[in-house]
Amino acid sequence: MCPRFRDARYDAGVNTDVAAAPRPRVRIGFAGFWDSFDPGDNYFTRLLARRYEVVVCDDPDYLIHSCIGRRRHDHRRYDCVRIFYTGENVAADWLSTDWAFTFEHDPHPRHFRLPHWPFYVDPRALLKSAAADPEPIIAAKTRFCGFVVSNPLCRVRNEFFRRLSRYKPVDSGGKVLNTMGRRVDDKQAFLAQCRFTIAFENEAHPGYTTEKIAEPMLVNSIPIYWGDPLVGRDFDSRSFLSAHDCGARTTSAMLDELVERVVAVDRDPGLLAAMLATPWLRGNRVPRCVDEEVVLGQFTRIFQTPIEPVARRRGPLRMLGLDRLPDAAASLRRRLRRKYRQWTSHA
Repeated sequence: MCPRFRDARYDAGVNTDVAAAPRPRVRIGFAGFWDSFDPGDNYFTRLLARRYEVVVCDDPDYLIHSCIGRRRHDHRRYDCVRIFYTGENVAADWLSTDWAFTFEHDPHPRHFRLPHWPFYVDPRALLKSAAADPEPIIAAKTRFCGFVVSNPLCRVRNEFFRRLSRYKPVDSGGKVLNTMGRRVDDKQAFLAQCRFTIAFENEAHPGYTTEKIAEPMLVNSIPIYWGDPLVGRDFDSRSFLSAHDCGARTTSAMLDELVERVVAVDRDPGLLAAMLATPWLRGNRVPRCVDEEVVLGQFTRIFQTPIEPVARRRGPLRMLGLDRLPDAAASLRRRLRRKYRQWTSHA
């Protein structure tokens, strides 16, 4: 048992006064996650506790690993079954992992698409009642548009902020392009005051959908979105303003068209009410990729499928150390992409 991790076991709301069939025990570990990640209490442990007795330890049978910071290579120390998860724009390296949960629309038989936003927003909270009245929501909005961003490297996002601000002042309460003289203490409470929220991802890539679109939806602030061109597969694009619905061919023209669409909705109370009355989620149903029962079913499949872990295979690539090349190449691409964004950012 690793001293860094506590023996994390959960009853998942089960009434302990009533005898119940014992749940299978599963030993899991975590590696390569962000600094604030709690190995003993997180999306995965809470989800798995509904079906399993979860033991978090340093000698696991299954390692869930990510790709963050200096510890992103720690998974190499484990020879158990590895399960890759990422909230970043990083693809799975199948030479170093056995299963993967990523944002990609990847047909690989051991891949499951799980975007990052359910870590922040319960998908069920985005379901709308048919009887919901948008008028009180509109009346409660005291700000035009909100912007809360800490990463200054997305040039497209920064430029859109500037262009939209020429129409009306955009309230920026984050680290980037701050207009309020301070950072907001409660992001959700701040966005709840805004009719619109600039909800641009850090990067654009098919399937790469994070909490940036879901958080404003949670407080009935219409997202102005850019990032995942396939976002309409999960969300109803009639309920928000998507840059990917613009017909312009250049980025500059797309931003201008998106500003025009925001202005049109802002000036027409009927359009605004119609958008707020439209379900956030496509078909007003929780998407399969974030349905907790479906995700849990994928974990059950992982636990019930015998597999020789990639860490124990002794092929020529591993013997020559070439199995690490894809990971090294991906790391280099990320660094180069970050440098490019730094060079081209106007923030």
